[in-house]
Amino acid sequence: MSMRFGVFVPQGWRMDLVEIADPVEQYEAMTTVAKLADAGPWDSVWVYDHFHTVPEPTINTTFECWTVTSTLARDTTRVNIGQMVGCNGYRQPSLYAKIASTVDVASRGRLYAGLGAGWYEHEWKAYGYEWTEIPQRMAEFREAVEVITRMWTEERPVFTGKHYAIDGPINEPKGAGGRKPPLWLGGGGEKVTLKLVAKYADACNIGNGDPEIVEQKLGVLRKHCDDLGRDYDAITKSTSLHLDLGQPLGDVAGRIEALREAGADYLIVYVPRVAYEHEPMLRFAEEIIPQFS
Repeated sequence: MSMRFGVFVPQGWRMDLVEIADPVEQYEAMTTVAKLADAGPWDSVWVYDHFHTVPEPTINTTFECWTVTSTLARDTTRVNIGQMVGCNGYRQPSLYAKIASTVDVASRGRLYAGLGAGWYEHEWKAYGYEWTEIPQRMAEFREAVEVITRMWTEERPVFTGKHYAIDGPINEPKGAGGRKPPLWLGGGGEKVTLKLVAKYADACNIGNGDPEIVEQKLGVLRKHCDDLGRDYDAITKSTSLHLDLGQPLGDVAGRIEALREAGADYLIVYVPRVAYEHEPMLRFAEEIIPQFS
């Protein structure tokens, strides 16, 4: 089984732009990485949907997810652009669907639209969003996925749920080429998220680079697909990997092989210090990606 690869651009969330003082130059550093990926053989570039840095909120740059997605869509010509993942609580789902449709057209059909329930509590509260407990966030997430899907597939969708409602909104264009954007759902919740993947999504992101978790979650996903009559093989199964710059590339290849054996067919890589040092990303592309293509 071949694998495809994506790479996170330095967006600031992981404190990965702090050595650059000028915000304009920070943005250009992020764009430069996207353009390097665009030159190949990467399939995609990715951003996070966060407003404050981790592991602690600090007075440092974090560029907004959908603004970045839209500008990178125009700064590149080949790679897909995705969010791992968009936070459902930050945008009403019908607005999310409209934004994603617009960006998909702007990118000429290169959008991977990511969505998850959200988790960064202090960030929600700081920006004035109501923080709710997991059951309510998951219930909202479940309804949001249905709203978004209807917005992308129906002319005048109607939906009335406990948390969201739409009454015949017109969403045109729905995406580039007359088709909806691919929907990527993040999270490994077995009762809600993975069932939503089986019912609605084009791709999932699970396991955080741990082969045992990936294998276990994909087993649950396969069961949901069987129950719903969905083709399991039609779903992209992604996971993420934080690259250790001190680890030999041979060991990195071994980690990736373990993930492939666990069932992952897509890997999204975070490369530390890529805003300042491009060589590790370029070496990965030259020496690792061809082994799994």
